[in-house]
Amino acid sequence: MPLLTRTLVLPALLCGLLACTAAAAALGVPAARAHARARSDALLTSRELWATIDVCSPRDQPNTIGLRGSMPGDAKPRDRMYMSFHLEYRNHTSGHWATLATGRVVFVYVGSGASARQGGRSFQLRPAAGQPAFTLRGVVEFQWRRGRRVISSATRVTAAGHKSLAGADPAGYSAATCVIA
Repeated sequence: MPLLTRTLVLPALLCGLLACTAAAAALGVPAARAHARARSDALLTSRELWATIDVCSPRDQPNTIGLRGSMPGDAKPRDRMYMSFHLEYRNHTSGHWATLATGRVVFVYVGSGASARQGGRSFQLRPAAGQPAFTLRGVVEFQWRRGRRVISSATRVTAAGHKSLAGADPAGYSAATCVIA
């Protein structure tokens, strides 16, 4: 590139950058914070952010429900991604979903922020004899962390139509709810 062109392009780029920064500052949002918010919004609206039931009491795993989650990476290898898995049951009387106590909440490390990751957990249930069947769904909480600080988080309930990379029984199984008798 000729020196004259470089001399004209560089000031134009700097003016453009300063204009963007000034516009963000005029709105009361520092440029770095606006960029971080846009990156967080991209994570939360990604098609790679989902939860599904990939095991629902198959013959070889009776009374077992498996949850699987997928989360996009933020393209920052130093950031770490975590998931936590919970069950809810549909209350027959009210029709509302209620949390099924399955122990303390534990976030499981699923990988660096460099790329999308999947993780899962199975729950072995012991239904009481003579009780009616109950309908379950899963809830997956997602966290992106930088050091000890949570930089973004999301929660998704299970939905059908997702592809588990591992653990689905039968292969390809994906559901929003599971009935355990």
